[in-house]
Formats: sequence, structure tokens, C-alpha cells
Amino acid sequence: MEVYTSDSSDTDSREQKTLDFGRMSLDLVTLEDHLASPQKALLRSSGDIETMLLNHNQLVGLPRVLLQFANLKILDLSSNAITSLPDAVCQLPLVTLIAKNNLLTNASLPKSLLAKMANGGGSTSNSTLKELNLSGNQLTHFPEQVTELRHLKYLYLGGNKISGISKDIWKMQSLHVLSLGGNQISEVPEAVGSLNQLQALVLCDNLIEILPTSIARLKNLKSLLLHKNRLRHLPKDIVALKNLTELSLRDNPLVVRFVQDMALKPPTLLELAGRMVKASGQRPGPYDIPRTLAEYLQSANCCVNPNCKGVFFDNRVEHIKFVDFCGKYRVPLLQYLCSSKCIEPEQPAARGSTVPAANASSGFMMRKVLLG
Repeated sequence: MEVYTSDSSDTDSREQKTLDFGRMSLDLVTLEDHLASPQKALLRSSGDIETMLLNHNQLVGLPRVLLQFANLKILDLSSNAITSLPDAVCQLPLVTLIAKNNLLTNASLPKSLLAKMANGGGSTSNSTLKELNLSGNQLTHFPEQVTELRHLKYLYLGGNKISGISKDIWKMQSLHVLSLGGNQISEVPEAVGSLNQLQALVLCDNLIEILPTSIARLKNLKSLLLHKNRLRHLPKDIVALKNLTELSLRDNPLVVRFVQDMALKPPTLLELAGRMVKASGQRPGPYDIPRTLAEYLQSANCCVNPNCKGVFFDNRVEHIKFVDFCGKYRVPLLQYLCSSKCIEPEQPAARGSTVPAANASSGFMMRKVLLG
């Protein structure tokens, strides 16, 4: 994965085109005086400035003279007391906008984050913005205007109070990093699985109980951080993520739910009859049985036990199986079986392996998972 974080903007070597006002205890008035000062002649050379660092000050807003820096590409506003971002910010050709650790709300963000045309006559279809960091603010829901940024690669929204992820996130096909840790998210939409370029997905410290199976479509994913959630199992298709090198699962329940602890309802006569028909290999024709029964037989699900050729319909046994993953850790995957007899015993670990044997204590096995 490309090594890139929002903090890299602070340390990148752009001295000749950088204006650094960071950590100077500036408020809005003093900053405007600095920028407009004839002695410093900053406005006359504004066309040469590409990076402006205003981090760790006492700003509650942005000065109007900022717009005169027409070639500004990187703007760092982190760790101030900014309560709103004016629409004028969108007129700058920014590539990186860092506004983390401020007092921004959803209402205080620009209605559109797309770059405006120079004459103010509307918005262009493209945006130069590649990185947007709004972490550590007071956002309560996913900012929908962010989905307009089709060329955005890095989106940081951690440390807010966001309760859900936009279902339109699939539009952001250029995303490499999506960071949403430290929010109040309880559900991950299927649309996340459409982010084909995604390499890092940060969902730690939320309220997530279930991951969508579409996660398995993120073929380029290398880092998946899920610690401090409410996950009890992972979708079995997650093993398809062959490029995944970092998986964090600590501080999740991930409790093995054994069959004997579950209230299993006996199968209905319809279910038993359907299983018998499927097991016999018979294929009733359209005139042999009613259409509804034919559709019922077609809805059969195969038991995942490779040694079982049985099927199930509405009645199934849910079982958690620990599976070796990426050669590093064991993850609990949910299986659907036709019968409790299909539960395969855990195989002992190979000699020299760090994976615990089947009869090892469940606590030790669980620690191996959580350490992932």
C-alpha cells in the first residue's frame, strides 16, 4: 500500500513554496494582519505559495485574503477552533485539505466540496482534491457532499459521532484509504464492497456487529482494522482477500456459539420432504408438482461440510469455525450446516505451528484471534 498519511503534509520538503504559520497562537485578526502586511509582501508573492500551514493556532474561521493564494495546493487547518469552512475554500485548487481536531459540524461544511469555476458561475465536474481530513470534529452523519469527490484518494473521518456510512459511497471509486474509526457506526452498507481501489479500511472503535459479505470484493485491500467493535464472527468470504496483510480484531466478542447452546427448532414436514427429494436426486417436472413446491425445491442450500451432500431450506445449524487466515492468525467464520452431525472436529495444529490445537483452551485460541 502506498505509504501516505495526512500528517505527511507537515513534514514534506516544500520549504520554498511553503508558508508556515503553525503553532504561533494566531487568531483570525492577527493571521489576517500577517497575510496582508505590506512589509511582508505575502500577497504579492501569493501565486508562488503552494502549501500553507495554519495548524495549532486559535483560529475560529478563515480570512478572506486566503483566496488570493490562487495556487494553494495544501492547506493545514488542524488543531484550531474552527466552527465552519466557508464555500470560498472550494475555489482554491487544493489537493490536500486537513481540518482535523476542530469544531466542525455537518451544517458548517460547504454544501458542495467541488472546486468552483473562477467566475463563480457554477461547479466543475472535477475536483483537484485528493486528501480530505475531517477527523476529530463534531460530525454526526457521513457528509454526503464528500461523495461528489470522485478523485479523492484519502478520506479521514475518524473521531466524530457519525452513525452511518453513506450508501452512495460506491461513487468514490478512487478511494485508497477510508478511515472511520472512533465513531458510532453500527452498520456497514454493501456499497463499501464496490470501492475497487481501496487498500485500507479503518472501522475500529465503533458499534459494528456484522460485516457485509461484499467486503470480500475488495481485492486490493491490505489493511482492515476492526478492533473495538461488537463482532461475533466474520463473513466466510473474507478469506478471498488474498492481499490482506493487516487484520485487527482485538476487543470484539468473537464468542464461539456452540450448537448445544442454541435453541434449534425441529424441521417442518415440508423441510424434511424437500430434503428427501433432493437427496434422492429426483427432479420433478413442471407438471408433476405445484409451481410453489418447485420453487421451494430450487431454493435449497448446500451444506458447507465437504463430506456431506445434504441440503437445507429454512432450518439450519449455525456454527463458528476457526480458520487459518493469511498464515498468521485464526479467524472465526460463520458456517451454515444442515445438521449438528456435520460439525467437523478441529484438527490439531501442525508441529512447530503457532496455531493452538483443537483441545487448547478457548481463551488461548481467542487471544490468538484478537492479537491479529
